[in-house]
Parts: sequence; structure tokens; C-alpha cells
Amino acid sequence: MSIPDLRDEGRDVDAVRFVDERLGAGGVARAALRYVFPDHWSFLLGELALYAFVILIATGVFLALFFEPNTSTTVYHGSYSPLQGATVSRAFASTMRLSFDVPLGLLMRQTHHWAALVFVAGIVVHVMRIMFTAAFRKPRELTHVLGVLLLGLALVEGFAGYSLPDDLLSGMGLAIAYSVVVSLPLLGGQLGELVWGGSFPTASAFEGRLFIAHVFLLPALLAALMGAHLALVVRHHHTQFPGRGRTERNVVGTPMWPAYALRSLAWFCATAAVLVLLGGLVQINPVWQWGPYEPWLGTNGAQPDWYLGWLIGALRLMPSFEPRFWGHTWAGNPFFGGVLLPTFIFGLLAAWPWLDRRLWTRDRLDHHLLARPRDEPRRAAATAAFAAFVATIFLAGSADRLFVAAGVPYTGQVWALRAGVIVIPLVTAWVARRVATRRVVLPPPPDSG
Repeated sequence: MSIPDLRDEGRDVDAVRFVDERLGAGGVARAALRYVFPDHWSFLLGELALYAFVILIATGVFLALFFEPNTSTTVYHGSYSPLQGATVSRAFASTMRLSFDVPLGLLMRQTHHWAALVFVAGIVVHVMRIMFTAAFRKPRELTHVLGVLLLGLALVEGFAGYSLPDDLLSGMGLAIAYSVVVSLPLLGGQLGELVWGGSFPTASAFEGRLFIAHVFLLPALLAALMGAHLALVVRHHHTQFPGRGRTERNVVGTPMWPAYALRSLAWFCATAAVLVLLGGLVQINPVWQWGPYEPWLGTNGAQPDWYLGWLIGALRLMPSFEPRFWGHTWAGNPFFGGVLLPTFIFGLLAAWPWLDRRLWTRDRLDHHLLARPRDEPRRAAATAAFAAFVATIFLAGSADRLFVAAGVPYTGQVWALRAGVIVIPLVTAWVARRVATRRVVLPPPPDSG
């Protein structure tokens, strides 16, 4: 296609034509500007995670300028008087300095932390929307698998981030993670030595591995996976809910420019504003209350970030036994609760498109329209049961203090939740299927006569 002579229109047009003639980007740009997005609020959940990630990168750069990943000891002489003269690690001291002495430091710390919580929450609800609407069907199976990988990597990145300050809570979390890693049969000891640089606690876990993984490696992997995920979304186009004028061959909605771009920009500004408000007004992770990590200290009732609650719940619910196989003893509780169960859950999530096709639909056609739960009640029941299963495990890891405050003995709540892991998903599946198969009868239209 020839480009008309527009030199008289001004230098801006000349610049655009200069780039187009040399890069051939004009057609790509025009296609991108005409790309159509469906009009439904649920499609903003993925963008919520994306924009929280952008805030994480921006605040993380600021924090990295002042944080010192060093476990050598120093004497604290900062602004927080209760810790004056205490011997702490340089990592903990730099976190305290960020919280009390660096201008905007506490705001950035707390905004970063809130953004991490929202980032994982955005991915979780996005994945659940995908599962309930069957957006994983052909040809989007790999898009779904990339989303599951993003979720798993986000959990690891979040854990690495909140473990860096070397406070009592993060230190206990790293000790638990070390126990889970070394529980792996045959390779656990060697893998623990490789990741932690020796038996926990070790200085190299902070100074080399943990900090580099959190600041460089994991964000780069997350960005690459997001790019691949978005590329696949654009390649196959967005799915859409059935409706008037919507078919398997079109997308009805709003074009990228200018309407959707402005809407998306407003959503980003709203996300950033809420996260900054949370960072400035709602306290989170007050490390000065936990104090520095000492291996011989422990605080009852401490809780990790919400997205790790289900892993703590799995460790609490697993019985304490150590079976022997092939001449080796398996550390039952940390292995089955911390390794086998998460592997099963993420493996099931990744395999869901193929399980759906094999167990329920036998459908190998391409689909660009979303399904509603009532379209396949068995799929809705299985998805609801899976969500209830994980939610019950999460309850076991997050509600123990509420049970104790209510006078429920700890042993009693553990046994009750062990039974609930089986009973609650079954009941949820039955209710979901009944709701999905229920026919809604609309009232007749009013008599116009």
C-alpha cells in the first residue's frame, strides 16, 4: 500500500512516516488500535493484576535503593526508640531505616506490600473466572497453563519479598520453607544446601540468592510470562459472553483507541490510587513489632501473607507420620503438606482443560464464546468443589486464632477441618450442580391490551 505524500501536514506526520517506512510498523499499529475488547467488568480482573505488577516494579525499584541484603550484625541507632541499642542484622536495620528515616520510605514499603497482595488476588480471581466460564477451551489451553504458571511464580515471588526484612515472622517462614525443601526424598538435603547455601539460617540465603531472586530473576520471569500470556490472548482474541450479535467468529465491544485505552488508563490510575491510599493509611507488616529474627524465639498467633494461608493450612492438617519407602524415610508432614499437595493442586489446575474435555464435554471444537455454569452443570460442580477444597485448607491456616478465641481446642479444630476438607467440597458440588440445573422461568410479558 502506498503512503500519500503528507509532508505539508507538519513535522509530526513526517516522523510517523519516517518510522513506518523503516520499520513497517504502520499496519501493526493500525491493527492494534482497531483491536476490540469485550465490554464486561470481569475482563478487568486480569488488568488489575497487571497494573498491580506495574506498581510493584515502581515501588520495588525505590526500596532496592535503600535495602541492604546483609545478615551481618550491627547495633540499631534509628528513630524507633524501643529498639535503640539492640543488635540486629543489617537487613533488618535497613528495613527499619526505610520505615522511619527515609522520606516516603514507609509509604513505599506498605504500598509495595499491598500491591503484592492485590497482584496475587487479581490472578486468583482471574483464574477462577476462567475456570467457571470455560475460557480455557481450545484453542486457549496454553494461555490457561501460562496463567497457572504465573500464579505459582507470584506466590514464590511474594514469599521471597516478605522474607527479606529478616524480622521474626519472615525468619520463621524461611525456617518452615527450608524444612519443606529438605523433606524431598533423595534430593532434599542437596537442594536445601543449594538454595540456602548451607543449613538454615545462612548469610548467603539473603546476600545472594533470596535478594537476587526477588529483585531480578523472578520479576523478569513474571514479565516474560505475562508478555507470552498477553501475546496468546491477542493471537486468539478475547473471549466474550454469549449475547445478541455475538458469534464464534466476531468480537463485539470497544476498540482499543480511543475508548478502551482511556478506560484502561482510568483503571490503572484507580488501581494506583487505591494502593497508595492503602500504603499511606492502613498499616501492614510492622516489622518493628515482630522484632529481629532469632532462631530461639517464636511468637504464637503470627500469620503470613494471605496467599500462603493454604500452605500453612496444609501443613497443619497433614497427620504427623514418617513412612519408609525404598530404604528411605520420608518426612511425612512437610512433604505431603508442603510439596505433594501444592503439586497436586497446581497440576490439577494446569490439566483442567484436558480433564474438562475428557470427563464432561468430549468437545474438540474451537470456542470463542464463554460458557455459563448452567451450560455444563458437572463442570460447574467440579469447579466449585475444587474452590471449596482449597478454601477449606486456607481456613485451616488462617482461622486458628479465631477458633482459640472462641474456646475451640486446637486439636478439635484440626480434626473438624480434616473432615471438612472432604465434606465441604462434596456439599458445595451438590449445591452448585442443583443451582446450575435449575431452570429460571421468566414471567409472561404484561398484557398490552
